[in-house]
Amino acid sequence: MLLGIDLGNTNITIGVFEGEELIGTFRMTTKLPRTSDEYGLFICDLLQLRGIKIKQIDAVIIASVVPDMMYSLNSAIIKYFGLKPLLVNNDTETGIKIMTDHPAQIGADRIVDASSAFAHYGGPVIVVDFGTATTYDLVLEDGSFVGGAIAPGIQTAAKSLWEASAKLPKIEIEKPKSVLAKETIKSMQAGIVYGYIGQTEYIINQIKRECGLADVKVVATGGIGKMIAEETKTIDYYDRNLTIQGLRLIYERNKVK
Repeated sequence: MLLGIDLGNTNITIGVFEGEELIGTFRMTTKLPRTSDEYGLFICDLLQLRGIKIKQIDAVIIASVVPDMMYSLNSAIIKYFGLKPLLVNNDTETGIKIMTDHPAQIGADRIVDASSAFAHYGGPVIVVDFGTATTYDLVLEDGSFVGGAIAPGIQTAAKSLWEASAKLPKIEIEKPKSVLAKETIKSMQAGIVYGYIGQTEYIINQIKRECGLADVKVVATGGIGKMIAEETKTIDYYDRNLTIQGLRLIYERNKVK
């Protein structure tokens, strides 16, 4: 079985594959600092609660955008699973070609998302990942990753609003019925959600204008992505497991090397 780990700024998402089948997903917070033993025991406990034996895991792949946590996590995999994980970076064989000015600066999450979107949906494709940051990336028909945009994630933007404003409360992210809200919480929700829909539509349409391609598929992922995708026609597909599935595909490309 393959253990795929997506180490993001807010959450660590873990997927377990038996062949091509995703048989389980787990999520843990990134913000808490952990030792290698804490990582190892936590992951092992999650697997065992799902009836997955530790000895059944014979390969691990990790995509990380949090370098400071990689030593403990990598050590945990080696110590508790006896395996050396495959670490995704710009030199990893992914099925796409990074054609930006500084390939080493492209985050592993963007590489995995772009590789997965291209493999599952073909190119040209715009992939939008709604996470701590929201990333918009374009992969052309020949698999060239040519660049994209990075914006604050919707939760990040919302948090900055109530933390920087003394009288504004912490709120849940949900779409109110009208942008013309009648009270403060609904007004904040309207500004955040409708504003984010507008941002999403503008950036996607601007990418299409700049690349000069009319027929470009748009694939979204990330927790809040489903809500945004349901509110705009600029997103063609919402794929909750795009990143985890991308880890499996990348592992398959690299396992014999």
